[in-house]
Amino acid sequence: MASQAPIGVFDSGIGGLSILREIRRRLPSEHLVYVADSAHAPYGDKPAPFVRERSEAIVAFLERTGVKAIVVACNTATGVAVEDLRAHCALPIIAMEPAVKPAVARTRSGSVGVLATTRTLTSPKFADLVRLHGGNARVLAQRCPGLVERVEAGDFASPATHHLVEGFVRPLVAQGADTLVLGCTHYSFLSELITRIAGQTVEVIDPAPAVVAELVRRLTAYDLHAPHVQNGTDAFWTTGSAVQVQAIMARLWPAEVVVRSLPT
Repeated sequence: MASQAPIGVFDSGIGGLSILREIRRRLPSEHLVYVADSAHAPYGDKPAPFVRERSEAIVAFLERTGVKAIVVACNTATGVAVEDLRAHCALPIIAMEPAVKPAVARTRSGSVGVLATTRTLTSPKFADLVRLHGGNARVLAQRCPGLVERVEAGDFASPATHHLVEGFVRPLVAQGADTLVLGCTHYSFLSELITRIAGQTVEVIDPAPAVVAELVRRLTAYDLHAPHVQNGTDAFWTTGSAVQVQAIMARLWPAEVVVRSLPT
């Protein structure tokens, strides 16, 4: 039976809009609810128990809103919390993971770089991912402290952001990486800058299409697609300053954005 219930999506901040944008492109009839846990962003350097606690709180809120599926649009939350979330939530939960497998399949040099937060790169899930799909490739893990904060501030192209990205990307390219994985949803908003610094011979892999393809598969499997009779609506929430978050989201979302405050 088709369902008009919304799809819930959450991230530590605005980075998950890169996933939400792809969902809206692929599934124009679906209603969407997005939560940015901006009061606690970034998750990348927070203790694992804290990330689990925040993820569980947001999933509980999304369940109360009546969503039919949840997308964890955050690699860090996936790495430390998704198993607990699935154990306590009966809804389909679609999670993130750095695109190591496709990167290894597409590299020509045999070296791939993964740009991600500290928490993502030190999680057991990432170690398992490299072990299972790394093959004979050299997987270069690059921690990117400070990069999420630049995106959260709406600073996508300043000299300071350029310098920060350059310091993370150039060492990977110098080591022979010809494929770069965006291991954090925030980094998708810096993909043009990353490509420009890395050079046109380096492929940059954005996770959004693969994540949404999995969402579509799960909706199909459970017959949860919305009827194709109208355009879906968008609802935005944040635990941070609604005014500040709305100002930045308005630059990234193709339609009008109204952000409501969600108590922490």
